[in-house]
Formats: sequence, structure tokens, C-alpha cells
Amino acid sequence: MQTLVLGGSTFVGRRLVDLLVREGHEVTVLNRGRTTSDLPPGVQRIVGDRTSTESMTNALAGTQWAAVIDVSGFVMAAGGGEFEDLIRMLDGTVGAYVFVSSIMAYAPTGLMPWTEDQPVRDEPSSTYGGFKAYAERVILDRCAATGFPGSIARPAAIYGPDNNILDMEAAMFLRLRRGLPILVPHGGLVTGSYGHVDDLCVNLVELAMQPAAFGQVVNTTGQGCSSAEYVAQLAQLVGVEPRVLMVPDGFDAPGPLYGHLFKDRHHGILSLERANSLGLARERGFHVGHEQSYEWFCASPLIDAPDAMADPMWGAGYDFALEAVAAERLGA
Repeated sequence: MQTLVLGGSTFVGRRLVDLLVREGHEVTVLNRGRTTSDLPPGVQRIVGDRTSTESMTNALAGTQWAAVIDVSGFVMAAGGGEFEDLIRMLDGTVGAYVFVSSIMAYAPTGLMPWTEDQPVRDEPSSTYGGFKAYAERVILDRCAATGFPGSIARPAAIYGPDNNILDMEAAMFLRLRRGLPILVPHGGLVTGSYGHVDDLCVNLVELAMQPAAFGQVVNTTGQGCSSAEYVAQLAQLVGVEPRVLMVPDGFDAPGPLYGHLFKDRHHGILSLERANSLGLARERGFHVGHEQSYEWFCASPLIDAPDAMADPMWGAGYDFALEAVAAERLGA
């Protein structure tokens, strides 16, 4: 299958490219060419700036693809009207288009699990979740109007090897290995949906080859785990007893103290009923997936990471000195 990956330099995109190559597909990557990334042999690269319709028009002129998988469709990279232009540009030139949305497209609700027909966020497209919801509407409207072969994957919070969101499992592994206090809000009851990166990649390829998914939103990963159980599971992998400190509601925090997924706005569980009905591959277990992630972590430079890091794209990170100050205020 001749496949174009929009993105392809880091984490999900790069793991997707590797999967496609292993399965024998002809793969081309389109990105801005700003991220240093050695692509596998045989993978072609097209340079294009998603925030510029002119750049994308020039980059894609005269091309046709069996499938386009869009892993870089987020507000910081894709822009607003430029996204509509892209979908219009691809219509008639692709056999399938798969957009990677997010659980953050959902309007939060206590009715769980979240099914694909539940409301989406009513937020400006300049926000992450608002942009995902906006992009979904653009795709679905195009599908209804012209038969555009688009499908939408809504994954959970993605973890696993090469994760570039620094306040997720890597930060937790560091806390556990270094015997640091682990601050947990809301009584450890915030329950989030997690998905392994390689399971998501498999599902994205399956959606590209599944005409029954065209015009549909499909939750693609979503194993649930409370924040307290998250800490317990990862502590078991590391082989230590965690130093958990519960942060009371209303605590005057000196700054961000824990992973963003521990906050109440991320309290939600995805239903995978539609994915199962389409025959998409079922995901590996939460413990098995994080065990594999820990093996990768131990062999990576992150095992010696400093006490504070932040990702320049997402702004997500950790500061162990700040957490220590908060722990002292809590009487630890």
C-alpha cells in the first residue's frame, strides 16, 4: 500500500513508519524537515509546512496515495483554515485518509464509558481539544458531502517506547527509581484511558484498509486505570514501594506537581465497542504494555535524566525540586 504519513518524525509517527516498513508498504513522510530523524531505508520524504496552504499545495501537487495517515494534525502544527484546505486537496486523490484525533475531543462527562456518539468539546479551535473536534467536523462534513474516504481514530493517552510527553511514564519511573515522593491529587481516584503506541499504530493501518470505517469516529485504545493504581502498577514493575502523598483539594501548590493525566479534567474511560465490531486488533494489557515501556526506558538516556525537564512542543514536563517543596508543605 502506497502510504503517506503526515508527521513521522517522533513517537507515534515514527513508530507508525517503522510498522508500515516492516509490513512491506511503500512509505513517504511529509513534515517540515526540522526534526532530525533518520528514516528507515526506502522511506521517502516530502518537505511541507502544514500551516501554509501554498506549501502543502506545492508539496502534494500531482500525487496520489492509497492511504494518508495524519499523525500531525494538532493546532500547533496544522492551523485552522489550512486544515480545511488540506482535506479539500486530498479529496479525490486518496484511497483512504485516517486522522489521529484524541480523547480530548470529548466533552467531559461522568457518563462512562465514552462512546463515539457523545458530545465533543465546545472550545475554540486554538485549543488542543477544540482543534481535534473542529478537524473531526471538517472530515465528517466532507465525507457526507463528497464521499471522502476519511476515518477518525480517537486514541487514549498514548504511552510506550519513544514517548516524547515527558510527564507520563518516564517521570514516574524516575520518581520510583530515585525514591522520591509521588504527589497524587483527588484521592487517587482520577481514572484515565491509556493506550500503547504500537497498538494505536496497528489500529491506524487497519482503519486505512477498512472501508467500513469511512465516515466514522472510532475509539482506538482505552484501557482504564485510576491514578492510584497507575502508581501501584509502575511501582511493581520497578520493584519498589512507592512514597505516595495525597494532595488535598484546595492545596496551594507552588507549581505543577504531577502528570497532567492525574487532573480531574482527564477523568474518562473510552468504549472500544465500535473498534471491536470493526475487527480492529485488541490492545495488549496495561501491565504488559508498561513492562515493555520500562524495558525501553532502562535502555534509553532518560534513565539518567535531570531532575527537571520540559518538552518544548507540549510544555509537559516535571520538576522534582518543586515536588519536594510541595511534599515538605504537606508534612512529608
